[in-house]
Amino acid sequence: MQHVERVVVLALDGVYPFELGIPSRILGAADGRYEVLTCTVDGRPVRTNADFTITVEHGPEVLATADTVVITPVSPSRVAADLPDEVVAALAHIRPGARIVSICTGAFVLAAAGLLDGRKATTHWQLADAFRRMYPHVALDPDVLFVEDGRILTSAGAASGVDICLHIVRTDHGSELANTVARRCVVPPFRDGGQAQYIEQPVPASGSAGTAATRAWALERLDDTLTLTDLAGHARMSLRTFARRFHDEVGLSPGRWLIQQRVARARHLLESSDLSVDQIAGRVGFATGASLRQHLHAAIGVSPQAYRRTFQATR
Repeated sequence: MQHVERVVVLALDGVYPFELGIPSRILGAADGRYEVLTCTVDGRPVRTNADFTITVEHGPEVLATADTVVITPVSPSRVAADLPDEVVAALAHIRPGARIVSICTGAFVLAAAGLLDGRKATTHWQLADAFRRMYPHVALDPDVLFVEDGRILTSAGAASGVDICLHIVRTDHGSELANTVARRCVVPPFRDGGQAQYIEQPVPASGSAGTAATRAWALERLDDTLTLTDLAGHARMSLRTFARRFHDEVGLSPGRWLIQQRVARARHLLESSDLSVDQIAGRVGFATGASLRQHLHAAIGVSPQAYRRTFQATR
């Protein structure tokens, strides 16, 4: 019988409505693998940071039944170094070993509860200075979309909540289901946690050429040896102009982006095929199996064989 993971979302007073709905929308599209419940610290309605109040079905006691707990963000004006007593009491319901996830300013709640001491974490880049002042014992990285440190995951603002929920699906059930969920929700299937939060120019200025068509072209040719010259030539730009525009639009250098795409493709093939590591390396554009092993380990900390064992056992 298929295990259904219970995910409990904690809505605090002043919650952002968009982020509050992300876990239910993303995880709820994963073919029944997750049950998503929403609670407040006392079971009563909470005011959002918009012009309406939400009513929930559950109080804090449901947190004790959660496999995964999601702390959703509140308006920065409500962020404080010390948690209200009722929030502390609610968090005390979380059982040891539960996975804990924060979106945006939810990281402040985890830090105030002492759950991030000595850990790596992230939050919205605009709040990084305030976070560091308040919680110097947390290894904050404000330049990434999300961070996974053991059982605790933290993500940056707004849409990174989508990224971290897709990451959870991918980690639990593999890239095939995560990609299916992304298609159903019409969102990008994969943005690596190490991608930059702040992108200078996500949409090209009117009348200027962008790099999206070249990225699509490159994704169809990952098995080729693609150089910066090849990419710039396809985009009909100089090397310098292409590299600058690419970074403005994607938040990564072309070389790093290519490695991310190759690793993502390799992960999918490790999950879904019986190809050897050397064969997969050739199909995704790494020169050797050793190169694939190096890049996969740098990205997720495991070998191809260990990754395959984990996800083929899941399937």
